[in-house]
Amino acid sequence: MARKVIITCAVTGAIHTPSMSPHLPVTAQEIADAAIGAAEAGAAIVHLHARNPEDGRPDQTPEAFLPFLKVIKQRTDAVVNITTGGAPTMTIEERVRPAATHKPEVASLNLGSMNFGLFGMLNRFQDFKYEWERKYLEDKSIIFRNSFADIEYILTKCAESGTRFEFECYDTAHLYNLKYFFDHGLVKAPLFIQTVFGLQGGIGAHPDDVLHMKRTADRLFGDNYQWSVLGAGRNQLPIAAMGAAMGGNVRVGLEDSLWGGPGKLAASNAEQVRLVRQIIEGLGLQIASPDEAREILSLKGGDKVAF
Repeated sequence: MARKVIITCAVTGAIHTPSMSPHLPVTAQEIADAAIGAAEAGAAIVHLHARNPEDGRPDQTPEAFLPFLKVIKQRTDAVVNITTGGAPTMTIEERVRPAATHKPEVASLNLGSMNFGLFGMLNRFQDFKYEWERKYLEDKSIIFRNSFADIEYILTKCAESGTRFEFECYDTAHLYNLKYFFDHGLVKAPLFIQTVFGLQGGIGAHPDDVLHMKRTADRLFGDNYQWSVLGAGRNQLPIAAMGAAMGGNVRVGLEDSLWGGPGKLAASNAEQVRLVRQIIEGLGLQIASPDEAREILSLKGGDKVAF
């Protein structure tokens, strides 16, 4: 049997701003359509943020998530993953509310504080429709706070709902932070570890960086985890190819990259899913269905969410 690879699609996120691409989903309908299209293209998991429909800024109120959560649940059986990262400018209390309220099968969880630099995108993008966009991008003082207390707060708030986590690790220290929580019984196997490459402030996107993160995770967690990779910007597909070839799962989506090729904006999240699916199947592997992803990650099932 060919190994099954889980494709996650992160459809909008909080990094890119609306003026960067006309294809970035902003309204609840656009986010729902993007997630459904990604699922139809082969994504087993859809990773979700919400945005203000008027100006596209990140919105972490539970009310902003509900309209598209209901539509996605009605129209696809994809696993829903709700962010607890929100945006790096938000408080931990704001960030956890959607996951604590809606009790998804999966929520993302960032495993360490870090400098968070979006200012490099100003080298490419100069014209903005909304005033908040430039101010948001040019800020060189952003620290994405994820202290031990913050991480424990999210784990505690979601403890009784059966929600499991996509553990986002932007550097090797984050893997060691996760090992602390694993050793103390606050998280349980199988861990779903998403190693993140190429964001300013985190580990780079060189093949040696990918190998280093994989070796470290293997040493710390052995058979107790499922590995996934995401590459930011132009690194998306090369990192995905490396990860899939090395036994991992993959994440794509307009949260992580706006591109469908050199100098070419992706027309949709589904386009990126199709591109990475070609890589996976070209390696002689198969993509996991949502139910296969549920089994691999020991998820509670789509009938046990609160939306």
